[in-house]
Amino acid sequence: MDTKEILAYVKNHASGKVKIALTDIDGVLRGKYISVEKFLSVVDSGTSFCDVVFGWDSSDAAYDNGSYTGWHTGYPDAPSRLDLSTFRKIPWENDLPFFLGELIQNENEPAVCPRQLLRKVSSDALKAGLFPLFSQEFEWYNFSETPQTANEKKFSNLQPLTPGMFGYSILRSSLQHDFMNDLFELLHQFGIPIEGLHTETGPGTYEAAIRYSEILEAGDRAVLFKTAVKEIAYKQGIMATFMAKIHENLPGCGGHVHQSLWDPGQKKNLFYDEKDPLHMSETMKQYVAGQLLLLPEILPLFAPTINSYKRLVEGAWAPTTLTWGMDNRTVAIRILSGSKSACRMETRVIGSDVNPYLAMAGALAAGLYGIKNKLRLDQPPSVGNGYQDSSYGRLPTTLDEATKKMKQSVRVREMLGESFVDHFTRTREWEWRQHLKSVTDWELKRYFEII
Repeated sequence: MDTKEILAYVKNHASGKVKIALTDIDGVLRGKYISVEKFLSVVDSGTSFCDVVFGWDSSDAAYDNGSYTGWHTGYPDAPSRLDLSTFRKIPWENDLPFFLGELIQNENEPAVCPRQLLRKVSSDALKAGLFPLFSQEFEWYNFSETPQTANEKKFSNLQPLTPGMFGYSILRSSLQHDFMNDLFELLHQFGIPIEGLHTETGPGTYEAAIRYSEILEAGDRAVLFKTAVKEIAYKQGIMATFMAKIHENLPGCGGHVHQSLWDPGQKKNLFYDEKDPLHMSETMKQYVAGQLLLLPEILPLFAPTINSYKRLVEGAWAPTTLTWGMDNRTVAIRILSGSKSACRMETRVIGSDVNPYLAMAGALAAGLYGIKNKLRLDQPPSVGNGYQDSSYGRLPTTLDEATKKMKQSVRVREMLGESFVDHFTRTREWEWRQHLKSVTDWELKRYFEII
């Protein structure tokens, strides 16, 4: 639809309202319903969101260490705009019109909006004559629970949608056919085309691959995918979780990001070189070298929670070492270079608990750093078990360690901006401190009687 058709649809929708949202720093959609009249009055001039959405954590606890906003600023409204190109109809809400928004930030204001950051990094690529095509795939667990029952059970002994480990199961997908069917069809209707959907190993675990697109659209699709899946699940009495690790004895959940760079006309895949033994162009090698170099410094963008690091353990289908390899699922960066149309790299460090905008921005920025500085990929590809290849280092093992590396990184500040890195690392320091205050079940079981 063009702008005229979009506005006509909004005006004529029977509900008389529009749903709008933006993501906070954790990638959680924060939004509201507004009347059609309100929407029409702000669609050109811009609207506003209370800037507390960037001043509190995922549980609405106000940061005590923030500089962007806080009690010291009075939590004013932040100017924002709605992006008409994000228009979608919500099929499970009678095709209600929906739009994504982002903050309007100038050079004198801290850059904290995740979508704005991705837009900025994408612009850097385009200025260099590089057109990024990205996509994300997600693994997640599903439970036959509601928010009420899960809270009553204190999030333990929850009933998985299906029992046992049964990845790529045709049998189990038929058991929950209505849910599978709704996911595939309703997501497509919502502008999130799915290339594949299947059960993954783990009780009630699914995996979906979103079709690739221009990077900002890819970020929008991934952000909306997580909330859309949860809402579709609610309709069937199901709870979906995108936690990186729900149990120490179960596999974690990845949010792998696939990436390629093309010429401005999108005719030539700049990652592919038919003459190279691995079919990797020099551009691709430099891009991979940039990510390998900067992975320890941008890791909080890929693993942003305390729980993220429970997934990044040996033998759990998530990488622990600074490695790359050809179609190897035990390394940090998996190369798929079989054809010029599909040649790409997959960053496997990224978990399903990420803010997709930030994960994609970090991945692209690190790759661009490698290209700009013509980094050489001198590190050979890992063959076999990447967990045993620690020749070039290992990933940080806690959010605290990773956040300190990011905060101290001159390179990351140059790539992503001083104000963003300052704000983001403050939020991760807050997250770590909340974890330190908590007394866990593990501590009670271990120390209550014996110590």
